[in-house]
Amino acid sequence: MRVALYGRVSTLDKGQDVTMQINELRDYAMRRGWHVEGEYADNGVSGAKESRPELNRLMADAKLRKFDVIAVWKLDRFGRSLKHLILTLADLESLGIAFVSLRDGFDLSTPSGRLMFQIIGAMGEFERNMIRERVRAGMAHAKSKGTRLGRARSCVDMTVVHARRAGGESLRAIARDLGVSAGLLVKRSKEKA
Repeated sequence: MRVALYGRVSTLDKGQDVTMQINELRDYAMRRGWHVEGEYADNGVSGAKESRPELNRLMADAKLRKFDVIAVWKLDRFGRSLKHLILTLADLESLGIAFVSLRDGFDLSTPSGRLMFQIIGAMGEFERNMIRERVRAGMAHAKSKGTRLGRARSCVDMTVVHARRAGGESLRAIARDLGVSAGLLVKRSKEKA
């Protein structure tokens, strides 16, 4: 099997670097008989950042199917959040790429590891559905009490708009001056007609 190794440290203080993680991952890959196809290391990059250069490169190479497995030292080195982790693992699964977290004992290259991921994914979906149900119930309750839902209606004096249009001004310029979109002015013009 071809494996890609990913490591990350969020700070370079105190001489920290990703070498220890990558070395342990190399040893693990060798014990499993895997060929290391690539190494990706984000040094001094926070896990909370949306964009991590080496993680982005790793995911681009995954889409090109340059390897069969991604191995990381720990889950928190890879995922920004549980949601990010679940979505990314689902993407990898759809590409046929397994995922291993060495220190967490998380191995999606085995049947039991894939079962564990499916259970985690099902729990995430259950949580999303529960949130959706609570939001809908809250909106229905607010509506039953007469609360208007949605964005507040923008107040636009259409007589001013019509007068300025008659004077030759563009709808876009009028909308910019009034702080609204040109689309809103078109919609309001049609309502009055």
